[in-house]
Amino acid sequence: MTDSARRPLAVFDLDNTLADTAHRQRFLERRPRDWDAFFAAAPQDPPLAEGIALAVESAAACEVVYLTGRPERCRRDTLEWLAAHGCPEGRVYMRRDGDRRPARRTKLEILGRLARAREVRVLVDDDPLVCDDAEHAGFTVVRATWATPSGALRQAQEGEGRT
Repeated sequence: MTDSARRPLAVFDLDNTLADTAHRQRFLERRPRDWDAFFAAAPQDPPLAEGIALAVESAAACEVVYLTGRPERCRRDTLEWLAAHGCPEGRVYMRRDGDRRPARRTKLEILGRLARAREVRVLVDDDPLVCDDAEHAGFTVVRATWATPSGALRQAQEGEGRT
């Protein structure tokens, strides 16, 4: 077993945890919602200093992995964004294209799989429902409160299973 295989995991959400999505919320506030534009604008997300610093700090003791509700089709943009903003290297778990389950379900499913193989030291996420369910399942959670909450994004995460 390699050293990295023994290290615990620090699991980070992306949107409104590491990446500030405020500039693209307008695409979710109209009807119909413009999901293509919302995700196309993600590469221009400014980094959230608090989240990035916590990810970098966590990398000293943990293997950092990323768990996002973004669809798989956004993988390339997501990987480029993480690298461009100095985030630690790590595996990225994304929602399958077409998966419309609530974020709290998809994320808890993946957390459970990760925890069967490794210690999950912490989950860092901005979604209160994801955080509540993760805590209820026994995970240690840091609630990312450093971004301005978005009602439109919350609705998308829970009601539409889009991010």
